[in-house]
Amino acid sequence: MQNNKFGHTADTMDIKTRPYARETDFDKVGQFLIRTYDTTADHVNWLGPRWEYMHYLKHSLIGEYDFSVIGIWETGGQIVAVVHPEEKMGLAYFEVAPDHSALKNDMLTYAEKHLHKCEDSAKVLTILINDRDDRFQCLATERGYVKQTWGEPMSHFIIPDPFPEITLPDGFRLKSLADDNDLVKVHTAMWRGFNHGDNPPADGIEHRRFMQSAPNFRKDLNIVVEAPTGQFVSYCGMWYEPVHRIAYVEPVATDPDYRRMGLASAAVLEGIRRCGQQGATVAYVGTNKRLYLSMGFQQIYNRSAWRREWT
Repeated sequence: MQNNKFGHTADTMDIKTRPYARETDFDKVGQFLIRTYDTTADHVNWLGPRWEYMHYLKHSLIGEYDFSVIGIWETGGQIVAVVHPEEKMGLAYFEVAPDHSALKNDMLTYAEKHLHKCEDSAKVLTILINDRDDRFQCLATERGYVKQTWGEPMSHFIIPDPFPEITLPDGFRLKSLADDNDLVKVHTAMWRGFNHGDNPPADGIEHRRFMQSAPNFRKDLNIVVEAPTGQFVSYCGMWYEPVHRIAYVEPVATDPDYRRMGLASAAVLEGIRRCGQQGATVAYVGTNKRLYLSMGFQQIYNRSAWRREWT
């Protein structure tokens, strides 16, 4: 073992640690996540669409860090591990190739140094660990982490063929952004749907436009529910990853004045139906909320939060 420039140990098989460079690494990490796709393993990486969504919506709206804090491990020019926040510092995710799981100790050291946040006089880091990953849980315990009561469940929906009929209340209709991409209506639906208040700021339109510039954003898969008034009152973002034929649901929001009417369910199901027409066989959503379980989603794994404080 030898120390690299970050002060971490790296195996002598020429694994190097370096900071992330968005321009050159965004696609490389996306391909790495596709290459390591597996929802049944002890350690499960992010799905590729979540990586894209992080860059093109979450970070553009509420991000508060420089992407260079993300750590990359590579050998022979190929990425084998990534450790990163999502929208803020203090919460870290670990993506690692199955044959390089021994890097987790090094990755955790990196996260503690580069991704923590400060609270009063203490440093704080919360990490997400799959509940099936006993080795990583033991490592976290040895390093002083304490398991929390919350986590990030993942649920899946096996796409049926034929797809069942999707119904809406009278006067409402489903549309895709390929049919009507009124950014003001989209922005208002998402602003109100995420409980930010009644009147969204005008500068948010640029954030919505930036989201739609994501490489794999498809207007025909992003679904809105239009009310009889003409306003958009529910929104479902949908991503299709063709290599593994998967759909990924993110984000979903419904105007508070139009909830409990089945609008979000209809929008999600329509997005999934369209992905099924493209060849998708399964859809994923990062939650186990009753809304999704009632549609037919089933939870398949959970990442629990583990927290450490130190001075």
